[in-house]
Amino acid sequence: MTVNTPLCFRGKKILAPMVRVGTLPMRLLALDYGADIVYCEELIDIKMLQCKRVINEVLETVDFVAPNERVVFRTCERERQHVIFQMGSADAERALAVAKLVESDVAGIDINMGCPKEYSTKGGMGAALLSDPDKIESILTTLVKGICKPVTCKIRILPSVEDTVNLVKRIEKTGIAAIAVHGRKKEERPQHPVHCDVIKAISEAVSIPVIANGGSHDFIKEYADIETFQKATAASSVMIARAAMWNPSIFRKEGFCPLKDVMQDYIKYAVRYDNHYTNTKYCLCQMLREQLETTQGKKLHAAQSTQEICEVFEMGDFYEETTAIFEAKKTSLETKTQDEDDQMEDPDVIKMAVRFDKREYPPQITPKMYLLEWCRKEKHPQPVYETVQRPLDRLFCSVVTVAEQKYRSTLWDKSKKLAEQAAAIVCLRTLGVPEGKLCEGENHLINKRKRQDQELLINRDHGEDLAEPSHKKANFIEETSDMNVPKMPR
Repeated sequence: MTVNTPLCFRGKKILAPMVRVGTLPMRLLALDYGADIVYCEELIDIKMLQCKRVINEVLETVDFVAPNERVVFRTCERERQHVIFQMGSADAERALAVAKLVESDVAGIDINMGCPKEYSTKGGMGAALLSDPDKIESILTTLVKGICKPVTCKIRILPSVEDTVNLVKRIEKTGIAAIAVHGRKKEERPQHPVHCDVIKAISEAVSIPVIANGGSHDFIKEYADIETFQKATAASSVMIARAAMWNPSIFRKEGFCPLKDVMQDYIKYAVRYDNHYTNTKYCLCQMLREQLETTQGKKLHAAQSTQEICEVFEMGDFYEETTAIFEAKKTSLETKTQDEDDQMEDPDVIKMAVRFDKREYPPQITPKMYLLEWCRKEKHPQPVYETVQRPLDRLFCSVVTVAEQKYRSTLWDKSKKLAEQAAAIVCLRTLGVPEGKLCEGENHLINKRKRQDQELLINRDHGEDLAEPSHKKANFIEETSDMNVPKMPR
């Protein structure tokens, strides 16, 4: 496909992808101080494919949320033309699926081919790809042909200059927009000298932009050193990792800002974008470095929430003011959403304000089971559940249709399953049918299950097939829908 929003990789100062560091607050701070392009931390393809894309109207972000509700990747409009999404992948089709998932929210896609850590290499990702040029070619070619955004990759150097140059030439033929080169071999660590000569040989051998990386230890101590490293490697651009982690104002041409100011600016972004406190704490500890044993450093280490972190840096008032603004905004959006819900409400739906509390029911007995049993007894089609998710707070609401009548709870739940149980309760209560609660006394479904368990034991004693007949199992398995849960219109 033709790249419709080309991103220039020449003459740029770039924030490197760093695990636990390259989250949204650090990326935005680096842009504020002068970085041209920022890479997110490496995110694994399989984990991303489990995520849902959610518009967070309170934070004004786009969130990619895992099934356990953890935000795996968060981005915003401020960085959309500057952020490169780096993924770990060893499979071309998975890589393409992830790229398609995120490409409308980022400026480009990068494949990590240089990380030497076991969590990356054990799945054939990261530096493990360097020994499989065919797979490299497959992944990059698939991405270049399959998406509209620039594709890049980040590698480490091979044991010989010749092998490294040959690999990069092969990579260039895939059509990628640029290549980042960490000037160390996969077994080398930051204390080993960076091989500027190898990066230079690569820069002179290919026509695509080469981004030099690995200069924090030997070269980059201040802003002027960025150009020195660029000249030493003949690279098109420079990518900075640890020097930026220690103080992201390394990108500021006027020179470093006081560390206190940098840390406070970082905290403002962390609060503004609801960054998890453990990640905020980790990044601040990287900035403090030798000051971790000071009184402030020890207080930071002891902090167990974003609020406590803010108090360590005398920003308690900022935290209170910001969270109050978000709460007010959330309330306003909830009110607006409720008004919209009321306007689009189907008058034929029977509603009650109920929730499902499993503590009120015997183990393995639910309202959905009772409703299914009742429908079969009355010769009705099985219940049909239609569930939607509200983008604002990611809560669920379900409507169940029984005998051409619809029922739902007016209360939204945190999961699809809970929402469906609540809808079943509304239906059962409207019909005056028992729902299986402990307070209702004898439970015929439990008695039915006991009888079937006894039959199983008898069958075992007689050496018969231990498998329960499928027609009996069906009485106790809740009917579930295979359809994806749609989001409500915004």
